Amino acid sequence: MKSFQLMPGIIEYKHFMDFAKSLHIGARDLILTNEYIYNPTIAVLNLGCQTCFQEKYGAGEPTDVMVDAILNDLRHKDYHRIIAVGGGTVIDIAKVLAVADRTDTVDTLYDNVESLRKVHPLIIVPTTCGTGSEVTNISIINRTTKGVKVGLVSPEMFADEAVLIPELLQSLPYPVFATSSIDAMVHAVESYLSPNACAISELFSEKALQLILRGWKQAVASGSKDGWKQNALEFLRASNFAGIAFGHAGCAAVHAMAYPLGGVHHIPHGQANQLMFADVMRKYQEKKPIGKLGQLEDLLAAELDVEPVFALETLYRLMDEVLKKDPLRKHGVTEAELPDFARNVIETQQRLLGNNYVELTEDDILSIYRAAF
Repeated sequence: MKSFQLMPGIIEYKHFMDFAKSLHIGARDLILTNEYIYNPTIAVLNLGCQTCFQEKYGAGEPTDVMVDAILNDLRHKDYHRIIAVGGGTVIDIAKVLAVADRTDTVDTLYDNVESLRKVHPLIIVPTTCGTGSEVTNISIINRTTKGVKVGLVSPEMFADEAVLIPELLQSLPYPVFATSSIDAMVHAVESYLSPNACAISELFSEKALQLILRGWKQAVASGSKDGWKQNALEFLRASNFAGIAFGHAGCAAVHAMAYPLGGVHHIPHGQANQLMFADVMRKYQEKKPIGKLGQLEDLLAAELDVEPVFALETLYRLMDEVLKKDPLRKHGVTEAELPDFARNVIETQQRLLGNNYVELTEDDILSIYRAAF
């Protein structure tokens, strides 16, 4: 079993201005972000830093085409630190930029993973409460030229510092909050059930679940789409804790099966996870009802005020109140695609499937897709 390491350093600031002053952000810094984040919060500080706005290169989750275009535009810029301020797409791109020299492309980086070296110091400031990516060393890129969505993983891609600033969550639209917090919950569950979990990673999984479930219950009870903002810092911490947990123990079948949904049908990552979560868990219950899953049910039951036997179904109902789940067919998925999705998962996602609570065959995976369809 690998030893538990907590990387990178984690620090909290109440406001972005405090963070900028502390790090003396200036002309040698490149801020990778989105204009809708930069203009109201960062531009007014007149930091004199360089900028790169992700949305100018494409929408949605990162692709090889998007990242290569950014790399090409940055080749002749002179900057030292990279400061990523954004959600999962911005953070994933920033990790790639941190290990890319002036001649690299996405393909050359994937082809030389073992020899990657950090070229630029990297500081990550998440603006959603789901990815947890600020504390992991993986970047998920949709390699459109290869027809597969896979991770680029290297210890050199850890940020030097992860910075939590709840102020940046206040303008987060409700649908983004919903999908990102669901993503964090799935991170916490999958890392808790992973055979690679250890006593320390379980603490982070458990605390993340506790914060998310309490925050969801309060948000739902408030009856307001902005009710969750009262617990913005707790959701941000929960995402961070879940990121630490899955950075050690890994994600599993839910994520593996969600990737084709995002890659082919462009379903947001957190929502794709929700579409697969309940049916993956039901398959786990079918194949191995007694074991670590029982401990998870006890944990959930304590937070949801139900008997353990009802815990998972109660969780699914709470998730539906946060974000209504529809069948896959409502998202444009066709029944004819399901066998291809199952085959693709088996062929390309073994890194994740190795973290499953129980082994899932291609037939198991196909049956889960069909249940969700």
